[in-house]
Amino acid sequence: MSVHLVKTPDIGEGIAEVELVAWHVKPGDVVAADQVLAELMTDKAAVEVPSPVAGTIVAATGKPGDKLAVGSELARIETQAAAAPASAPQASSAPPRPEKSPAEFAASAALAKPLASPSVRRHARELGIELANLRGTGPDGRVLHEDVVRNAAHVSPEPAAVQRYAPRVGERAVPVIGLRRQVAQHMQAALRIAHFTYVEEIDVTELETLRGKLNDRYAQARGRLTLLPFLMRAVALATPAFPQMNARYDDEKGVVTQYDAVHIGIATQTGSGLMVPVVRHAEARDLWGNAAELARLSDAARKGKAARDELSGSTITLTSLGALGGIVTTPVINAPEVAIVGVNRIVERPVIRDGAIVARKLMNLSSSFDHRVVDGQHAAEFVQALRGYLECPGLLFVE
Repeated sequence: MSVHLVKTPDIGEGIAEVELVAWHVKPGDVVAADQVLAELMTDKAAVEVPSPVAGTIVAATGKPGDKLAVGSELARIETQAAAAPASAPQASSAPPRPEKSPAEFAASAALAKPLASPSVRRHARELGIELANLRGTGPDGRVLHEDVVRNAAHVSPEPAAVQRYAPRVGERAVPVIGLRRQVAQHMQAALRIAHFTYVEEIDVTELETLRGKLNDRYAQARGRLTLLPFLMRAVALATPAFPQMNARYDDEKGVVTQYDAVHIGIATQTGSGLMVPVVRHAEARDLWGNAAELARLSDAARKGKAARDELSGSTITLTSLGALGGIVTTPVINAPEVAIVGVNRIVERPVIRDGAIVARKLMNLSSSFDHRVVDGQHAAEFVQALRGYLECPGLLFVE
């Protein structure tokens, strides 16, 4: 029998400390080799720590939200065989407790303090109701909010046309830890940027017609296309004429680095928070290539399986809420980038064309820029270039 020390792992890249996000075990648990013990968070991604041995957890260091130094003690595991399962409990020989009659229940309530949570007691006080007069319907006769409301309705009946609802009570403190904390810190830093947002209406009727025809013909063999691969293609084609958009700004050094390669970050909502997986070299992929890579990365991000290098290195970011995209948004720049393009909901509206009212599919692009290095006129010209590609989608296939 021995005790194995599990240390906080060295994630690499010069990281000196990590954040403890969650424990998957607790002292006393029997674990198998390679069973996940805890989840840690670096400034880029979540990391699971597996157990190197089988045994029993005898100590676990820290609580979620704590910062742990690399190499410090994380857990101790006593290496011994798992204890045999406990035998089935013997049936109790005690006779079942008889249910009290209403009269007996009222008598016992008068002698003992009724079982109720503090919020239920406050609720009863606000309505002027004595808990001792109530028969609780919760476990062991516990008085619930529903019991208080039911009694109030019985004591003070209201007209049938008036309907009362049980007031909502309770509150909870949710720690901002792990990825949620990383997102919060990144957004706070991003707000130091001198943002400005430019919104343009795009007629995507022709684009949607083309997308439908491509999906009808190639969906089975190549996969279905959403709007995003078309926008990715438009960005890849537009940025050579606007290199200041496909760039990163180091404000400490006062240097803007412009890139020829187009590494597009895709803002992706996951169960843990916002992640930005990166489609590298979008300029070298066709519509289906970008769509396939986008689907792969988004799935990996949502499952918490995206690698660190798949979540960093973007040069410009796209963000979309899909069908919930609203009509206008003000995207926050993914610093140190200088531009982000936001996709809003497509709506069909009447439009006057050649003197006639016709139905067209319209969508707003809401794009934000770092005004420290991007001028308003250049931002507007860049968005107009995107508009040109999207409103005449045949241009997307011409270099």
